[in-house]
Amino acid sequence: MNDIDTSRLQLKSIAYEGLAPGARLVILGAVHGNETCGTRAIERVMREIDAGEIAIGAGLVTFVPRANPLAFARGERMGERNLNRNLFPRDNPVDFEDRIANRLCPLLARHEVLLDLHSTRARTEPFALVGPRDNTGKLEPFKHSQAERALARRLGVRRFVEGWLDTYARGVERRVREGRATAANSDARYGVGTTEYMRSVGGYAITLECGQHEDPAAVDVAYRAIRNTLAFLGLTRDAPPPAVEGYEALRIREVVDRVHADDRFAREWASFDSLAPGDEIARRRDGEVIKAAAGGRILFPDPGSKPGHEWFYIAENVPGI
Repeated sequence: MNDIDTSRLQLKSIAYEGLAPGARLVILGAVHGNETCGTRAIERVMREIDAGEIAIGAGLVTFVPRANPLAFARGERMGERNLNRNLFPRDNPVDFEDRIANRLCPLLARHEVLLDLHSTRARTEPFALVGPRDNTGKLEPFKHSQAERALARRLGVRRFVEGWLDTYARGVERRVREGRATAANSDARYGVGTTEYMRSVGGYAITLECGQHEDPAAVDVAYRAIRNTLAFLGLTRDAPPPAVEGYEALRIREVVDRVHADDRFAREWASFDSLAPGDEIARRRDGEVIKAAAGGRILFPDPGSKPGHEWFYIAENVPGI
């Protein structure tokens, strides 16, 4: 699996441009190489465009079916590192993902809207990750939250999560304060992936987690989201989808690191499992019990997390997006 000649790999993007003015949209698949639902949905939509079943009448849509071609070729989450972390152009690229970033970041910057299609290791209801509310802060200044959240509610999913980057940054601050910081986990910029980079260059962006990796239904979720996005932004003449009602909105409030390899979860958790005050979540090697301080949900529990890195997140319900 490690004998792939990276000099023979390339970043493939395909653009369709309408003859009327409109939004500039980019859609990514396989930022993680084992998350292929986006790739398959993108290929389906492109076949339909090429067959004349979908017409891009306005604006521009660019498809990137395999954003990390090395990880995709290996069928693994990463190539040489996680492309969806610390994503910036590099003057002196040192790994494959750096070289991809030097092509992908300028491509993102030429667009206004990003839809990034992912899937999850465990079975879970599809959900969308959205960015911050409008703000002029230093971490992630933003002015398109209304447009971003309006699009999110048209993707066809009923669960939305916010608060990624500021929670990640608080985790960095805590590691530094506690003297546990390393080069790999002490830089808040390491939390920047495709959507965060897109917002940093003036656009807006949504990560859509379409379901479990191997579930065929995840491809349908990704396909529907692409079609809905094209229609909502006016790139096609399809009727704009209505905003979803009766949804769940969550905000990530805390990240908990694994400190030692012998730290253990109290049970086998899955993302969005409910937490009640006092629920035992995990137990440290030294016997410390980690309990839920309030009601909420656990997100992204990773039993394979390495010491010093994120182990799980805790989210709370918010009134809406």
